[in-house]
Amino acid sequence: MPLVLSYSGCSTCKKALAWLKSKNVAVTVRPIVDEPPTKAELAKWLPASGLPVKKWLNTSGLSYRALGKAKVDAATDATLAQWLSADGKLVKRPVLVDGATVLVGFREAEWAAHFGR
Repeated sequence: MPLVLSYSGCSTCKKALAWLKSKNVAVTVRPIVDEPPTKAELAKWLPASGLPVKKWLNTSGLSYRALGKAKVDAATDATLAQWLSADGKLVKRPVLVDGATVLVGFREAEWAAHFGR
């Protein structure tokens, strides 16, 4: 069953979960703030997503702003991954993990293509 890392206060997450429900796609939902991706999960999910680690950052969130763009720009990918595993609010969401596929953020066309709907 696909896993969705989601934040209950996130309108994009709500939209994604409603879309999944409308397509009758059953998923396991994990609260990303309470259970952010672990270092081991990120080690698998980052390459599977096909995205650079900086594309995993929720750049509109308070956690990102607290770090500051200069600090983020100066950080290594390993440091960024460490920060992502420590702070679920720093992660762009929702994150969909379905087998070898990892989708970050909700883009309906991308999710529809994945689920063939």
